[in-house]
Amino acid sequence: MQDDLLLNDSAVRTCFSADYAEARAKFIAAAQGAGAHLEHRVLEGIAGALGETLATDVALLGTADAESLVVLSSGVHGAEGFCGSGCQVALLRDPALLGLARERGVALLLIHAVNPYGFSHLRRTNEDNIDLNRNFIDFAQPTRNPAYAELHELMLPAQWPPTEDNARSIAGYVARHGETAFREAVTTGQSEFPDGLFYSGIAPSWSNRTLRAILRAHAAQRRRIAWIDVHTGLGRCGHGEKIHAGLPGTPDNLRATRAIWGADVVAAWEGDSASRQVVGHAVSAVFAECPRAESVGIALEYGTRKATAMEALRAEHWLHRHPGAASAEQRAGIKQDLRDAFYVDDDEWRGMIAGQCRTALLQGVLALGR
Repeated sequence: MQDDLLLNDSAVRTCFSADYAEARAKFIAAAQGAGAHLEHRVLEGIAGALGETLATDVALLGTADAESLVVLSSGVHGAEGFCGSGCQVALLRDPALLGLARERGVALLLIHAVNPYGFSHLRRTNEDNIDLNRNFIDFAQPTRNPAYAELHELMLPAQWPPTEDNARSIAGYVARHGETAFREAVTTGQSEFPDGLFYSGIAPSWSNRTLRAILRAHAAQRRRIAWIDVHTGLGRCGHGEKIHAGLPGTPDNLRATRAIWGADVVAAWEGDSASRQVVGHAVSAVFAECPRAESVGIALEYGTRKATAMEALRAEHWLHRHPGAASAEQRAGIKQDLRDAFYVDDDEWRGMIAGQCRTALLQGVLALGR
C-alpha cells in the first residue's frame, strides 16, 4: 500500500537519487513497471557530467482521448530535479493512486528532467546559462531589466569568495533601494547578460521547444489540465508552498486553481509568496499550446535547509564564468553547496516531500476525474 511507502523511510529513500544518471534510470524503470508509454527526447551533442546521454523523458499513463490530464514535471531548474524526480518515481510506484486515476478517467503525464543538462551538471540553468522559468516569453519583447545591469558585476565578482568591498557595495545598494527592489532587480530576469544570473535568453531554448512539443503531442487535445511543477530552494524546510502558475494577474484562473488545491495557493503577483513574480515561466506554455483546455497549475516549491540559495547561485555562476580559477577542492565545495541549496539528503525531508506531492496529485485527480 502507498500509505506504507510514505511511512517507510527506506522505501521513500529509494525513490530519490544521488545524480541525474541514477534518477533517469529509476524513472525509466518505474515507468516501465507501471506500464506507461515512454518517450525519450534526447539533447543531442552534449554529454552529461558522467558522459551519459541527456534527455527529457516522458511517461504517459491513461488513454490519448482522456479529457482530463494531470501533469507532474521535474527539473525545470536543473539541480532542483533531485526532488521532482523522486516525487515522480514515488507516483509511478503507487498502484493505489495510479488505479484511482485510471478509474476516474484521468491521464497522467510525467515530464522528467525538463532541463537535463542542469540536472546532470549541477546547474540551475541550462546548457546556454538560460533560466528556463524566464525563457517562455515573447522574444519580440525581450526582458529588459536595467536595474540588473547595475548589479551584474557586483553579484558576479572576479574572485570568490567576494571581497569585503564587494559585500559593502551590495549592502549599499540594498540600503538605498530596499531589500524588495534588490531581489526584484536580481531575480526577475534579464536578456542582456548571457553569462549573468537569471538570464532569459534571446530565443526559445531546446527545453522550451521540447516542452512545447510534448504538450502538443499529449495535452493539446484535452479539455482539462492540472499541472504540478516541482521546485525547491525557497520557504520553510520541508514545506511545499503552492504557488499559482497561471498567467500573472488572472484572478479567475487563481480561483479555479484554489478550487483544486486549496485556499493556501498563493500568487506571487499578489505579493504573498516566498517567490518573486517572474516573466516567462515554463507552465505558461500550456496556455499557448493547449488553447482548448481549461488549464490550471501550481509550482510546488519546497524549502530546504538553506535560508536562501542566492550565495550558492552566485558561487556556481562565478565557477561557470571562471572555470580555471578554482581548485578541485573549491569546485567540489561550490557544487556541493548548490546541491544542498536545492535538496536535503535526509529521510524526514524526503518523506515530507513525497507526502505533500501525493496529496497535490490526489487533489488534481479527484478534481478533474469523472
